Amino acid sequence: MASLKIAIAQINCIVGDFAGNAARILDAAQRARSLGADCLLTPELSLCGYPPEDLLLRPDFVRACHRELTTLAQATPLPLIVGHPDEAIGKLYNAASLLRGGVIEATYRKHRLPNYEVFDEPRYFSASGFPCLIEIAGVQLGLLICADVWQAGAAEKARDAGAELLLSLNASPFHRDKQVDRYETLRQRVVSTGLPLLYANMVGGQDELVFDGASFALNAAGQITHQLPAFVETVEIVGYQDGHLMPGSITPPLSPEAEVYNALKLGVTDYLGKNNFPGAIIGLSGGIDSALTLALAVDALGADNVRAVMMPSPWTAQMSLDDSREMVRRLGVQYDEIPIATAMQQFASMLTPVFSPLGQKPAWDTTDENLQARIRGMLLMALSNRTGRIVLTTGNKSEMAVGYATLYGDMAGGFAVIKDVLKTFVYRLARYRNTLSDVIPQNIIERAPSAELKPDQTDQDTLPPYAELDAIITEYMEHNKSQQEIIAMGHAENHVQQVIHLLQKNEYKRRQAPVGIRITRRGFGKDWRYPITSRYIST
Repeated sequence: MASLKIAIAQINCIVGDFAGNAARILDAAQRARSLGADCLLTPELSLCGYPPEDLLLRPDFVRACHRELTTLAQATPLPLIVGHPDEAIGKLYNAASLLRGGVIEATYRKHRLPNYEVFDEPRYFSASGFPCLIEIAGVQLGLLICADVWQAGAAEKARDAGAELLLSLNASPFHRDKQVDRYETLRQRVVSTGLPLLYANMVGGQDELVFDGASFALNAAGQITHQLPAFVETVEIVGYQDGHLMPGSITPPLSPEAEVYNALKLGVTDYLGKNNFPGAIIGLSGGIDSALTLALAVDALGADNVRAVMMPSPWTAQMSLDDSREMVRRLGVQYDEIPIATAMQQFASMLTPVFSPLGQKPAWDTTDENLQARIRGMLLMALSNRTGRIVLTTGNKSEMAVGYATLYGDMAGGFAVIKDVLKTFVYRLARYRNTLSDVIPQNIIERAPSAELKPDQTDQDTLPPYAELDAIITEYMEHNKSQQEIIAMGHAENHVQQVIHLLQKNEYKRRQAPVGIRITRRGFGKDWRYPITSRYIST
């Protein structure tokens, strides 16, 4: 009877690093061979990295990848299934090839090209409609690529062609609850085909996307037989014998907080590491957002690679200074304090003649508040220029949605770590981080949030309570609910109108914000393409 051992390589690839990705694949192949595997399954477009975006429009990019593919075919120590772009008869395909015996033995071309959420594959690829079966150790394997298993059609064609086992190469980015969606969808393919299925997913950060890995296998009854860990590279064997998958190790799921925290940490690690930044700089405020960002940066990069800067103004509470000093003491990072009162006075002196030609002192308003943020932004960017380290901004999704962030101020920086984390979830992540070790002072978690740009200021002076604010944002963004639908859910009409108005009004600000890590079904990035200039008002 047929017996087969397939190794899943859950690996972290870098877009455009053909040689580096090939070396990573070969290392996984050597490990798979030492574990007794008959073949190795890698993720979608693993040889070129995912998503390559408009690099795919460059013929030289595609040619370079093909050269590396032929070299890899000659070097692999066992049959290898690798994802790569494939050019044929003037068309480009998202493909997967079997490399065996020094040659490219067979190639499968993706059927379903997603054009939703963060995906835009029809821009680059043509779709195929032909199944591809490969035989290894006497077993007929049907190849599929990511979206091919999210919709009916391709898997059924593979079964009809004679497949006994389905293998899916994937570059499926993380968002909250994504694994539940994967289980449910792939069980539909298993039920419709009657075939077991292996799901190999990429791991690692690529700009705003994080790939969580979390590869798995389902038997013909739709039961999980293997579950690989999330957010780490690994190679694991899946056994197949006499038409059935053999039971294997099943990694327990992470809590929602642990899952998101690990996604953010990996996103920071890879964004800085893959772009060769020597470290990070973070402006501390004594508030929850900068505290969480600092903890994430230290966990991702190590304390020696993180620098924290506190820039108190006359309105900064002593508690904010004390809590910031205590947190950096606990984490052991380099810390600087740069008071900005003198700079505020100098700017006021420079601007007063312009703002008030008749010599009357203008009333304190948002202009003065924003100057504080912009002074801080200039100081952080000066440190970034001098050290080469990147500034991590600290704004959360709730603030980005309603425009409670200052252009060229607290929005100044290179990477927005918690850009897609709602304020209510920021608190959940802070509490979770303190279960690992107590690094965020309790005062920071318990005190009312404030930008401290004027005396006795709190966020809730001008915004709805964060629980309601975040719920409205979620319904509008992720579920496309109208104003009236959200009101009908029980939210106050004035709050719904205010939030949607602010969300629509501040699109121009978000376009100028740094890229940030996506952890929800819809973040302010690739999958949010609203016009800046629009007179449509949601009703």
